[in-house]
Amino acid sequence: MSSNKKETGKKKSEYKEQEKYRFGEKIVDKKVDKKVEKVEREEKIEKEDKVERKDRRILEAPVRVDIEGVEDPLFDELQGLIGESILIITESDQLNLFGQAFRPIFCGTIFSVEQGNITLFPVTIKMVTAPFFQFPIPLSIPLEKIAQFTPNFDCDMRIPLT
Repeated sequence: MSSNKKETGKKKSEYKEQEKYRFGEKIVDKKVDKKVEKVEREEKIEKEDKVERKDRRILEAPVRVDIEGVEDPLFDELQGLIGESILIITESDQLNLFGQAFRPIFCGTIFSVEQGNITLFPVTIKMVTAPFFQFPIPLSIPLEKIAQFTPNFDCDMRIPLT
């Protein structure tokens, strides 16, 4: 019987190890199942997100307009004045350049006119402290920011700024 007891004891310990292995396997399987479920959820969310982004792209797509077909009288008038001097006053009340505040009054020769902006060079900025300040580089002004302009203006003319 003693050998029988040993065999039974051995079988019990093997059985316990097998149970531990099975139990561990079940835990591992559960962990794997949870990870698979998590990955599947993330993939589903990512897929839905992709569809939503695609829908937004369709709704927020820029409208393309053939610029050549659009009639812009201001653009056409300024295009005809290239090489002429012009006085331009912009919409803002005050601008700041190098720490110096000044009124937005510019006078210069029209260098180029493009859809959306005009470039002056050479350009004089009419400031109270320096009424004939020559800006060292070409200055581009958006057309929509122009409040007033006077073509064929003499930039050497003195105008009261105060």
